[in-house]
Amino acid sequence: MKKTLLRAPLMAAAATALSLAATGAQAANWSDTSVGFRTGTSFAEPFNTKDIKKNIFNFNHVSGYNYGSNFNVDFLMSDKNDPAGANSTNGAQEAYVVYRHTLDMAKITGMNLSFGPIKTINATVGFDWNAKTDAGYNSKKRMLVAGPTFAINIPAGFLNVGLYQLWESNAPFNTFSGVSTPRYHYDAHPMLNLVWGIPLGKETGFSFEGFANFITSKGKNEFGGDTAAETNIDMQVMYDASSFIGAKPKTFKVGIEYQYWKNKFGNNASGPAGSGAFAKTPMVRVQYHF
Repeated sequence: MKKTLLRAPLMAAAATALSLAATGAQAANWSDTSVGFRTGTSFAEPFNTKDIKKNIFNFNHVSGYNYGSNFNVDFLMSDKNDPAGANSTNGAQEAYVVYRHTLDMAKITGMNLSFGPIKTINATVGFDWNAKTDAGYNSKKRMLVAGPTFAINIPAGFLNVGLYQLWESNAPFNTFSGVSTPRYHYDAHPMLNLVWGIPLGKETGFSFEGFANFITSKGKNEFGGDTAAETNIDMQVMYDASSFIGAKPKTFKVGIEYQYWKNKFGNNASGPAGSGAFAKTPMVRVQYHF
């Protein structure tokens, strides 16, 4: 029974990923689908003082049918320092899904919306969904996202800046007490989001990629405590190693990644959540694009 419960979130996320990716591909003018793997040994979780090793498998689909969409699924597998249950020696498992749909307002309105460094303005809507089976919290996050995205005009690559409103809720289950918490809705709160992919020089094969989220406090948590403003920066330097496997350019990438996540999930790293709410995690990463 336990193995079934552990696998269920991953199976549901995989089915959703394939369904949405297939739907987007049918109408897409262009698309990019990739699978990836990254690993590190110093991940952190709130209320846990131990360094955690995680292996993360990733599926990503980006497509455009004049407007654009992005679908991403991470499958995260921890070592025993982030246990799957109260008395388990197995690591926790998690699925995290991110979907964003972007509408190019210039194309919809027929107006030129460029000004200064802004190339165009997009309207973005989407959601985050996660399920995790671990010793304590067992997160079941659901979050809606909406707001404008500004495409910045840069010499090469892309830089998008989003100003979003977030509506987040969770309904954790405590393995130790056996108590399921009713779904709790945080206060609606804003986020500044940056996403970039910038080549490092001409014909070098190197690129600087990543995202940054700056999130305000979301009010009280489900236990009555205050949440803290959150900073999550995930950046990587990738190298196009396609020629080493005889593939066309931009097919196979390898690189190093670094995650800086202060006040993780809104838990104050200076409070009871401790050092586990402040992740500083180097990783290695590989990606294969179809």
